[in-house]
Amino acid sequence: MKKLIPLLFLGLALAGLMLLLNACDRNSGDSGPSPQTGAGGSMARFAISGNTLYIVSKQSLEVYDINQGGNPTRAVTKNLGVGIETIFPYQKNLFIGAADGMYIYNNASPNDPVLLSKYTHVLSCDPVVVQGQYAYVTLRAGVNCRPGGSFSSLDVVDISDPSKPQMVNSQRMDTPYGLGVSGNKLFVCEGDKGFRVMDITDRKVPVQKRLFQEVPSYDVIVGNNHLIITGKDGLFQYKYDESDSIAYLSKIPVL
Repeated sequence: MKKLIPLLFLGLALAGLMLLLNACDRNSGDSGPSPQTGAGGSMARFAISGNTLYIVSKQSLEVYDINQGGNPTRAVTKNLGVGIETIFPYQKNLFIGAADGMYIYNNASPNDPVLLSKYTHVLSCDPVVVQGQYAYVTLRAGVNCRPGGSFSSLDVVDISDPSKPQMVNSQRMDTPYGLGVSGNKLFVCEGDKGFRVMDITDRKVPVQKRLFQEVPSYDVIVGNNHLIITGKDGLFQYKYDESDSIAYLSKIPVL
């Protein structure tokens, strides 16, 4: 399983890119003003925003200028410490998940992001997604994430002032991995326990509406009323609407 999951994440990133390109062809792009031009899951280690590629290693943020796609050039390297895990671009900021917190970088100057703040938490694995003035962060307990037998949680962080992030809510989860958000819905992958559909009409208080236990889920891309989810056996596609209706569409096996 440890070898399989990274392959699924790679497949999810590629599938998400295809989903985004297909959405652009239908002229039905994201309703938000984000400059992000590539779609990846919340557990991705790379992202494209405009003509800039961002890659996080275990201890740094690597920035590449890709104006000339065939000849990318490194613009800058930002040393972040240790335990860097994920990156999520939203509007003019980069949200970087680390074992001990969430870094917020302003990328108004894409080739030279500037650190605004750090939301600190106890040691944990912490994918993050953002919508509006709130960031949603899953903190997973376990031997390799949050040691010591503590609990897993979903944190809601107010980022209306990115220089001063404030946690406004926290609730227990089982084994949360990646997550995705769109409109009034938050989707949380719970590993072998499936994935949750949560209502965020009240942005600060996610409320569970449904739990799908039939598909072990590790990460998700949300777009145009479609979900692409990584599971044990491959990539799963669902469609959903503004009600609580979610329908299975297809599966891409990954051996």
